[in-house]
Amino acid sequence: PVHLLVIPERHVDTFRDVSAFEDAEAAAMLAFVAETAKEAGLTDYRVVVNVGPSAGQTVFHLHWHILGETA
Repeated sequence: PVHLLVIPERHVDTFRDVSAFEDAEAAAMLAFVAETAKEAGLTDYRVVVNVGPSAGQTVFHLHWHILGETA
């Protein structure tokens, strides 16, 4: 199993605050998530973002979990 984290350099607490990023910056972050998965050898994978404590967010800095398995 593969579990990667992608963490933007600029801080926002949660995905709820993603509008703080300019459109081009947000698009670049999502492209980076996809490229990271590809470089890890993943073709099928999940991208997870926990938003808020009741959804399991324990680290209050926006980040994406990339979960999958390599062949």
